[in-house]
Amino acid sequence: MVEDVDAFRRRARQWLADTMPRLPEGVENFQLVQEDEMGERARRLQRTLFDGGFAGICYPVEYGGQGLTRPHQQAFTQESYGYQMPTLFNVPTLSILAPTLLDFGTEEQKLRHLPAILRGEELWVQFLSEPSGGSDLAGLVTQATRDGDVFIMNGSKIWSSGAFRSDYAMCLVRTDPHVPKHQGLTMLIVQIHQPGIEVQRIKMVNGTAEFCQEFFDDVAIPVDDVVGGINDGWTVASRLLIHEREAVGGGSSYVSGVAVGTAGEGGQRTDLADLARATGQAHDPVVRQLVAEARVNDRVQQQLIERVTTGIRTGAFPAPAGAVPRLYAATNNERHYDIGLEIAGADAGAWADDDPGGVWGEFYLSRQANSLGGGSNEMQRNIISERVLGMPREFAADRDKPFDEVRHNRSPQRSS
Repeated sequence: MVEDVDAFRRRARQWLADTMPRLPEGVENFQLVQEDEMGERARRLQRTLFDGGFAGICYPVEYGGQGLTRPHQQAFTQESYGYQMPTLFNVPTLSILAPTLLDFGTEEQKLRHLPAILRGEELWVQFLSEPSGGSDLAGLVTQATRDGDVFIMNGSKIWSSGAFRSDYAMCLVRTDPHVPKHQGLTMLIVQIHQPGIEVQRIKMVNGTAEFCQEFFDDVAIPVDDVVGGINDGWTVASRLLIHEREAVGGGSSYVSGVAVGTAGEGGQRTDLADLARATGQAHDPVVRQLVAEARVNDRVQQQLIERVTTGIRTGAFPAPAGAVPRLYAATNNERHYDIGLEIAGADAGAWADDDPGGVWGEFYLSRQANSLGGGSNEMQRNIISERVLGMPREFAADRDKPFDEVRHNRSPQRSS
């Protein structure tokens, strides 16, 4: 029998108080993630969750999870506010790649990797985007050629968040160039730190170096590490992208607990109200209106997530409907950071370490990232129009043509 949600909540509340370290005053989990360069803290915290019986709340018991429901995960997330959580595992390891492995992995693959993920022993990343590919994922040029029991992989991937500290990747490659581009792809499990793979970090405008580019030179990948079928990688990638949209949009059940705002505030963000107080503008009517706008936007987002996830689960909505909360989350985050910048004022442009508005300048520099993860906002609108509303697909000149008959870019060379 499944444990009652209220009883589970009480048990989680007591366990968290007895076991998990509290967040320092004024510090959020996302800030600890930035300090946790190699993920060592996250791995320890994830192992603590596992040992306490709170890792993988919605994952099957046979793979190390708890076999519980989304309401159980929501209850734990709400109770986890104020505690240090292994949020580094949430995206993409727990909310995107492990669910994809659940959907398409062999039993051997699932038993080998899922318990290790839940124990905090494996961080995963996705190798999808390529330097020459833009938003056309199916037009990728990284190749893997079959040689007996292995594939020999050559090419490059880019924008891989945290690849430098991750252990494994799901990597989409071209295994048959003689068929249309969607039909010749295969998804592989790739151990990142091995001969033939070079990982280069990319410094971003906000000073961090989270994104990476990878170069593959004759990397041997066992055929046993194919996820799904050979040349059926687009099916796997499509499901992976559904999980990604759910994760970025806030609708994923596969997380380690990361509350934003207090449980008493319904899980809504309180950072703008805190900023208004810290800058002495709490009674300014214009600032109060801006904070209220952000609060309303967050409440709408929460309700939208629940409606769409319930609809997908019951079959009322098709799976691509996950693009709706993903699109709303991106536009809401953009507006949230715009409001923060407006409240922070000049402090967001040039600041000392103790200026309360200074961090909002850094937030603003990376605000657009929320509109790219899981596909750009423009791609989400295409998905909604074509796959949810049933509108005609846009024209594609290479549709149904063998990939080797279509003009395309080549894989780039590494920089020195």
